[in-house]
Amino acid sequence: MLCCSASHAISFIKVPLGVVLAIPPFNYPVNLAVSKIGPALIAGNSLVLKPPTQGAVAALHMVHCFHLAGFPKGLISCVTGKGSEIGDFLTMHPGVNCISFTGGDTGIAISKKAGMVPLQMELGGKDACIVLDDADLDLVAANIVKGGFSYSGQRCTAVKVVLIMEAVADTVVEKVNAKVAKLKVGPPEDDCDITPVVTESSANFIEGLVMDAKEKGATFCQEYRREGNLIWPLLLDHVRPDMRIAWEEPFGPVLPVIRINSVEEGIHHCNASNFGLQGCVFTRDINKAIMISDAMESGTVQINSAPARGPDHFPFQGLKDSGIGSQGITNSINMMTKVKSTVINLPSPSYTMG
Repeated sequence: MLCCSASHAISFIKVPLGVVLAIPPFNYPVNLAVSKIGPALIAGNSLVLKPPTQGAVAALHMVHCFHLAGFPKGLISCVTGKGSEIGDFLTMHPGVNCISFTGGDTGIAISKKAGMVPLQMELGGKDACIVLDDADLDLVAANIVKGGFSYSGQRCTAVKVVLIMEAVADTVVEKVNAKVAKLKVGPPEDDCDITPVVTESSANFIEGLVMDAKEKGATFCQEYRREGNLIWPLLLDHVRPDMRIAWEEPFGPVLPVIRINSVEEGIHHCNASNFGLQGCVFTRDINKAIMISDAMESGTVQINSAPARGPDHFPFQGLKDSGIGSQGITNSINMMTKVKSTVINLPSPSYTMG
């Protein structure tokens, strides 16, 4: 772009940053890798992909496809290994000019070590579902089950806490329980709805949240069952703010219900969280829905639908400990480039060249 004044002209362009380090998560090892690779290459960068340990094979096959397609050597590289062993080497390497990370608390550690390197991070969430007493309760129940238990709850955009008006809580809990009872539990090879969580340590963490809620008086709507990494879906009713499950992200098929007596109470709980990725509101009153959305400290708020990442061209961002910057194709291209300006100082009218 060129801008001029009487004595100056300036041209400014966007140029690539250089090398983008892309670190996708285990739950979407290909999709969330491509959402980083595409913008990085479009912007003119080269890319180093560090796939998750639990999704490395899929990523290696994907990168091999790029090589088969004739991409120049070195344009896309793939480095495998445990983050605990090679993470600091990669994220603090002087050859890295940008880091795009999707995951959990590891991203906060990376941000503290990365220095002046531009960061794009989508981290954890405690996505709140606020249900008003005028909502379509069948729609609410369907979206709570879909949002809370798909992928066995292992999604950053999963419903993580339901904040529901007391007047309709019994009805919604009953409807949700009926749907939970129909979920098929077992190995992924059997096309089950609920499958094992990714690691034993994850299952142990989830169980710790469940036992804390049990000790403090939460109502178990289903029997708590676990076999190894496989945890049966569990709805916890009458959860209170003094329970860990009210604030911490289980990343598994366990969903807490907190009964509220006012919209303000629901907004307060949502905003008191250190997370701010997504949220959702269910009501037939669009004006009230927009008011609540504006008040919620979340990167995205869905109205009458469960949280979701959405199409890749949609902006996708988190607030507070849920992230830095915004994703989506246009936003990613913008953050993977920098502005370069050239100022031309024009000669005065009396100045002659000869």
